[in-house]
Amino acid sequence: MKPIRRVVFPLLASVAATLLLALPAAHADDYSDVSQLARNGKTTEALAKADGYLAKNPRDPQMRFIKAGIEADMGKTDEAIAAYTELTRDYPELPEPYNNLAALYAGRSEYGRARDALEMAVRTNPRYALAYENLGDVYARLAAESYAKAIALDAGTRASAAPKLAVIRSLFPAKASTPAAISSGATSTKPAIKASAAE
Repeated sequence: MKPIRRVVFPLLASVAATLLLALPAAHADDYSDVSQLARNGKTTEALAKADGYLAKNPRDPQMRFIKAGIEADMGKTDEAIAAYTELTRDYPELPEPYNNLAALYAGRSEYGRARDALEMAVRTNPRYALAYENLGDVYARLAAESYAKAIALDAGTRASAAPKLAVIRSLFPAKASTPAAISSGATSTKPAIKASAAE
């Protein structure tokens, strides 16, 4: 089974596309420049450039989304969670921030919160296949936790719960990349958030 994925630097649904059409080409260049710096591993420089842009355009959803992704890649999980959460409040119609928020929660083994965020993503866009796939992975992790808890609480459930737990555990590689490690190649035993192709 492939690990859960997060979206990396997309043009955010129709709102962002509409905003991009209304913005001068310079804004698109800023998005591209920051994204390229991040892809090239120059995350500190990318973050500084994003901050400079956001000082002049604080409500820009695309740059805020890009910045949150950079923060996640840098291991600044709390900052990225705060940024994605703020995006979901300001632009609740965009499913990508919910997906990436779920990715960060899953990376912390907070599967209930990840589920809630992914359910919002699919409510926002019922055709968002990536969020459905990620939701399936989160449900599998929640099921594994439940089977393990049942076995721990009552050894009599071992005969029925242990085979189910084994099947679920076989779906996830022993060493799956964490959300922040997708770009760096680091590994962890936690499920990963799958990154889609970068914009």
